[in-house]
Amino acid sequence: MNRLGLLVLLTVAGLALGTWDNCGGTCGLRAVLSVYRPMSNYYHNLAYGTTRIVGGADALPGAWPWIVTIQHPRIPQLRHLCGGSLISPQWVLTAAHCFDYLRKIGMVYVRIGTTQLTKPGPGAQLRRIKKLVRHEHYNKNDKSNDIALLQLSRPVDCNPYTQLACVADPTLIVSELQNCWVAGWGATTARSQDYSDRLQEAKVQLIDVKLCNSSRWYAGEIHTHNLCAGYPEGTIDTCQGDSGGPLMCQEENSDYWWVVGITSWGIGCARARRPGVYTSTQYFYDWIIFQMSLSPDGSSFPTSRACSHFLTASHLWSHYIFTSHPPEKAWRRQTPYLKSTTFGEVNSCPFLIKILVEFFTQVKELFQLIFGQNTS
Repeated sequence: MNRLGLLVLLTVAGLALGTWDNCGGTCGLRAVLSVYRPMSNYYHNLAYGTTRIVGGADALPGAWPWIVTIQHPRIPQLRHLCGGSLISPQWVLTAAHCFDYLRKIGMVYVRIGTTQLTKPGPGAQLRRIKKLVRHEHYNKNDKSNDIALLQLSRPVDCNPYTQLACVADPTLIVSELQNCWVAGWGATTARSQDYSDRLQEAKVQLIDVKLCNSSRWYAGEIHTHNLCAGYPEGTIDTCQGDSGGPLMCQEENSDYWWVVGITSWGIGCARARRPGVYTSTQYFYDWIIFQMSLSPDGSSFPTSRACSHFLTASHLWSHYIFTSHPPEKAWRRQTPYLKSTTFGEVNSCPFLIKILVEFFTQVKELFQLIFGQNTS
C-alpha cells in the first residue's frame, strides 16, 4: 500500500507539472524584482513628470513580465496594435475592440518578454495567433463586454522576463487593493499618433464606479463590468495604443500581483473626471475559464492565485510539486491602418474538474496495474 501511495503522489505531481508546463505553479510574481527600484520611492518625484504613458515613466526590463505587445506588420514603424496579458503558457487576455478592423487574424503576432519594441532582447519570444475569441456579446457601439482571448500557436517558455499573470478571481476584494499600476506602449500625450518604443508604466488609483458614472463624470456610460482608474484631476492615464493591456494591483502584504482590468476606453487621455475605463477580469472570470477549457489540446487554463494555492499550498503533497480616432469616447486603441474583420472562434470544463477527472483516471489505471500484478 505504501507503494500505491507513492505512485498516486507521483501521478499528482506529474499531472500538475504537465498542466503548468514549464511556467511553474504560481502567477503574478516578478522574477527580477530584486533589480527593480522600490516603486514607492521611484514615483515620489515622477507623478507629474514629463516622461509619460500619459503621466508615467520607462519600465525596467522584467518589471511586468506578463505584458505582451500584439503586433501587425502593416502598422508603420513600431508595428504595435494593442497590449495584452499572458495568463497561461498559450493564452493572452486582451480587449475585443483591438480586432474591430482586422481582416486576417493570421497576420497578427505576439511578442512576449520584451520592454523595448525596436530591441526585443534575447529573452523575447514571438508567437503567431492560433485562434481569437471575442466575447459573444461584445458591442463596439456601447463598448460593452470588451474582452478577448488569443490562443498562441504554441506555448511560451517562462523565464525571468516572461511570467504568467494572475487573473482576479471571485474571492478577491478588488476595491481594497491600493497599489495599482498600468503599463503599455501607447501614446504619451493626448491625441498623439506616435507610440512609445519603451514600455511605459504609471501608478493609478481605483475610482469608485458610482462616482465614475455620476453626472459630472461619465454620466451613466460605465457598465457594471467596468472599472475606473486614474485620478480625479487627470494627469496620469492610459491612452491610444494601451488598449488590451493590464490594470494591475498588488496583493496587500505580498509580492503577488493581480490583473484586475483590461484597458478599454476613455474620453480623451488624462482629463479631469475622465479616467481610464477598464474591463473587469473578475466579472468575466468564469467566461475566461470556460473559453480556455474548450481548447482542443485540453492543457491550457487561466492562471489564478486560487488555482496556484490549490496545487502548491493547500495540500499535503505540495512540497512534491513544482490612429485616427474620434476626439471623444475614444478606444484606447483604434488603429487607422486596418479596416473590416473576420475572426475565429475557440472552443469548457473548469480547470479543477479537468484536473480531478484526469487524476482519478490515472489513479484507476494505477490500481488496475498494481492489483493486476498482485493477482497474477
